[in-house]
Amino acid sequence: MKSKIILAITVLCLTSCGLKPIPTEHDLIIIENNDIKLSDLGNGKVLIYNDANILHTSDNTSRLNIKLDDKNLGQLRAKNYAVIMLTEGEHNFNIRHLDVVNMKSDHKVNVTDSVKVIRVKPTITSNKLEIVNQLPDNWTKYEYMNSK
Repeated sequence: MKSKIILAITVLCLTSCGLKPIPTEHDLIIIENNDIKLSDLGNGKVLIYNDANILHTSDNTSRLNIKLDDKNLGQLRAKNYAVIMLTEGEHNFNIRHLDVVNMKSDHKVNVTDSVKVIRVKPTITSNKLEIVNQLPDNWTKYEYMNSK
C-alpha cells in the first residue's frame, strides 16, 4: 500500500508541471528544419527555438508559452522552433513555464536586419532569451512547433 501511494505521488509530481498550450495569434512561416538555411533568415525573418535541457525535459517543465507583443506566439516544447516575420524595432516577449509555480519573464528584443535566431529556454528560477544567430549543433532533432 505504501509503495502505491509513493508511486501515485511521483506520477502526480511528474505530470503536474505540464503547461497547457496556447494557440498562436501570429502568422507563422512554416518551414521544415531540413529546408532552413541561416542565410535565408534575417531582415525580419526570425527563427525562435526552445533549447531546454534534460533537467527540464525529464519532469515536463520544458514547455514554454510565449506571448509576443501581447499576442500568443504559442507553446514551444523542448526541441521545437517557430519562424516569424518581425518588423524592425523593439518587441516584447513574455515567456512562461510551469515548475511547481509559474515562472514568468519579460524580455525586450531589438530586431534589426541582422537578427536571425533567438534561443529560449527555461531555467531553474526563470526563463532565458538570447539572440544567438546560429542553429544548434543538434539541429536535425528539432521540429516545427504545433501551432494548434
